[in-house]
Parts: sequence; C-alpha cells; structure tokens
Amino acid sequence: MALFTPQQRQTALWTGIGILLVVILLLLGPILTPFIAGSILAYALNPIVDWLRAQHFGNFRMPRLIAVIIVMMLLFALVTAFALIMIPMLIREWPMLYEQIPAFIAKVNNRLSPILNEFGIQIPADNASIKRILTEQFVPKGDGVWKSLIASAKFGGTAVLTWAWNLILIPVVLFYLLKDWHIMMRKLRDMIPRRWVTKAVNFSHEVNGMLAQYLRGQLLVMVILSIYYSIALALAGYNVALPVGIMTGMLAFIPYLGICFGLALAITATLLQFSGMEAWITLGIIYGFGYSFDGLLMTPKLVGDRIQLHPLIVIFALLAFGQLFGFVGILLALPSSAILSVAYKHLRSYYFNSNFYKH
Repeated sequence: MALFTPQQRQTALWTGIGILLVVILLLLGPILTPFIAGSILAYALNPIVDWLRAQHFGNFRMPRLIAVIIVMMLLFALVTAFALIMIPMLIREWPMLYEQIPAFIAKVNNRLSPILNEFGIQIPADNASIKRILTEQFVPKGDGVWKSLIASAKFGGTAVLTWAWNLILIPVVLFYLLKDWHIMMRKLRDMIPRRWVTKAVNFSHEVNGMLAQYLRGQLLVMVILSIYYSIALALAGYNVALPVGIMTGMLAFIPYLGICFGLALAITATLLQFSGMEAWITLGIIYGFGYSFDGLLMTPKLVGDRIQLHPLIVIFALLAFGQLFGFVGILLALPSSAILSVAYKHLRSYYFNSNFYKH
C-alpha cells in the first residue's frame, strides 16, 4: 500500500515549487522595488483606466492603450506639478538657509553653554568654529556645493545609479501592467487549482473591496491634513505655508517619514523667517496637534475603520512591518494588514467549523 496517494504527492510537489518561488523572490528582493512600486500604482490606477474605457463618445469607445497613456500623462503632470511647487522653494531658500543656520546655532550655543557649564559639561567650540564647520562641511556654498555633490556621487555612486534606474523602470513596469492588467489577472486566476478557484476569487474580491476602502480613507486623510497644515501655517504668518502644508499632508501616506519631512521643512522656514521663541512654540503646537490628531483619531478612524482594523492593530502593524521590512514595510503595513485580516477571518471561520474545535 502506497504511503501517499497520487493527489497528495502532487500537492507536496506543487507546494515545494511554491516555497522555492517564494525563496527566489526573497533572494531577488533588492531588484524587486520598481516592480512592487509599479504593481501598487497599477492596482490604484487600473480603475481609472477601466472607467475611461467604459465611457462612450458617440460610436467611439476608447482603446485601452489610449486610456493607459492618458492616465500616465495625468500622473506625470501631477508629479511634475508637485516638483514645481517644492523645488523652486528649496532653491530660493537655500542661500537664506546658508546665512541663517550658523547664526542660529551660535545663538543656541550662547544660551546652552552657561547651563551646560553648571553641570560640568564644556563645549570647546566657539561661535567662529561652529560657523566654519557648518559653512565648510555641512552647508557648502558656491563651488563647495558642486564639490560636495561630486564627492557624494563618487562615494554612493551605486546607490545613485540604483535610484536612477528605479525611477526609469517604474513607469515602464506601470505601463505594461496597466495595458495588460486584465490579461495577467485572468492568467493568474487560470493557474489556481480548480477546486480552490471559487474560494480564491471570493477572497480576492473581499481583499479588493477592503483595499479600495483603505485607499479612499488614506486619500481623505491626506486632503484633510494638507488643508489643516496649510491654513495653520498661513495663520501663523509663514510665507511658504501652502507648499509646506501640502507636502506634509501629501506625505502622510508614509507613516512617520511624512511628518518628519514636513516638520523639517517647517523648521527650515522658521529659521529663515522668524527669530523669537514664540514662533517655535507656535510651530510645536501646530505640528504636535496635527500629529496627535492624525495618529490617534484620523488614521485609526478614517483608515483603520474602513479596513476594519482596531486602532491598536493599526499602530502595531506600522511598528511590526517597519521592524521586519524597513521603509518598504512601513509603506505596505496597512494594506498588507487588510489582506491578512481577510485571511484571518476565513481561517477563524474554518477553525470554528473544524472537528478540532467542536470535539
């Protein structure tokens, strides 16, 4: 009598092949970034392409290729507009930052030195030394900027080339995924064993509905935060309230990094425009309230509730995925948790209906 039936041997074989493919994908992790990014964008943009295809202009129905090109052009225009808002601001403020930071550090040094001296902590650098270090090493000016850029490019040349390659490859991946999205989805569905296909399709529909809720909730959070930070900074008298507020809000989809980058821009603007302590207190209140409001109420309610995740699960997912997978893990924490929550619901139902639980 055979130890395993033919069906069990087939199951073991294909399970082993599946595990091998997963291991290969993990080993290829460093080169998968543009494909993962392109897949996420394709998933988010495919409904727009489908909507354009569904529109009828008289007897003309838009070909999918034209719809894909239009969507990608709109995406490119949006990214370009975002860059045109931020880059001129950074270029305009760089010379001002060069002049203001040494003076600011010197002022802080003058105030902190007497306090630190009382505790026996000596700061050997004087104001002139601080200014020289900052201006020559950290804030280069004139030809020093280009020298620093060239030195950085030489030191991290591989990283620069990798980023450049990814930026080129992501639109290419996105184009082909959008063009052949339904063909690839059909081929994936056809590869599922026939006895599992109904459950797999129902599972994918549940995941798709939950991820759609996540995207809508996240977009709403970004819009609300952009409006809040722009208005709050404008009322506080910041000349760059609009770009800094929009940047802070739009980057809210990246937990932690978005608020840190937006706060860094606001601190830079404060250095350039204000001199009193009141400005720093106001900045702390604006960003402290915004961060607390987002982290404790908006993201858990508008995003967590839409994907049916408890606020504690949302916080744990961000920390856990960030710890396990770094920056990419933080980006994928909530949508991945949504998928896992659907899988957990099915597993829980299977467990409660199993003989192991009932007997």
